[in-house]
Amino acid sequence: MDRETIFAYADKIYKTKPEYLWARDPDSAVLRHRENNKWYAIVMKVEGDRLGLSDSEKVDIINVKCEPDRIGVLQMTKGILPGYHMNKNHWITILLDGSVDENMIYNLLDYSFELTAGRIRRSKHQWKKN
Repeated sequence: MDRETIFAYADKIYKTKPEYLWARDPDSAVLRHRENNKWYAIVMKVEGDRLGLSDSEKVDIINVKCEPDRIGVLQMTKGILPGYHMNKNHWITILLDGSVDENMIYNLLDYSFELTAGRIRRSKHQWKKN
């Protein structure tokens, strides 16, 4: 899966577009709620060695919010790492190199969207358990 596929999904499902906030990091984009401006994902290009990978080549990643009690189990999945440059108790990093199933990425993005939604939205929607 690539960043453009994620952006198309976010636009279709949540009506949100990527925001490029940093001139010095033009490859990084956030996805945020229209109602409360909270981020539910950030897509970046990062050197692999910063993620604990053996190669220093840049890779695309997406960070999504997650409940702390699910993070340990998710990190046992190849391609899911502790949240890069975010609170590692509440965020995970997903490699966008094909190692994580596309449906799992969509589910985790949906989950992050729900976790960062306001109370009214969360009460109207139930999270689908994996």
